[in-house]
Amino acid sequence: QVQLVESGGGLVQAGGSLRLSCAASGGTFSTYVMGWFRQAPGKERECVAAIRWSGSYTYTYAADSVKGRFTISRDNAKNTVYLQMNSLKPEDTAVYYCAADTRIDHLGGPLRGDMQYWGKGTLVTVSS
Repeated sequence: QVQLVESGGGLVQAGGSLRLSCAASGGTFSTYVMGWFRQAPGKERECVAAIRWSGSYTYTYAADSVKGRFTISRDNAKNTVYLQMNSLKPEDTAVYYCAADTRIDHLGGPLRGDMQYWGKGTLVTVSS
């Protein structure tokens, strides 16, 4: 069983930065496709970034709404995935969830919402 624990959320002013972390335990982290999702009040959960490591190359995805501002990365030695969020906007306010899946062998776009494992989420609030 894989457990995911997010941290790093909080309140930040527009234009500021935050770095989210997601620590994983259980299983073989390096084989997981990892993703960051967010859900704002009254909106559907969306995939904002994802990352897959093939053993020799790292594949990433970023939603158009965050491209150029958010960067996903992973440290397989620390079993941790990160989301560096810069130039934050009020519309980035949401609960951010970390997710993992062992079944995905290709990363060509946003991850679907039926990921195998989920964290409990961390709240990011961006004030104007």
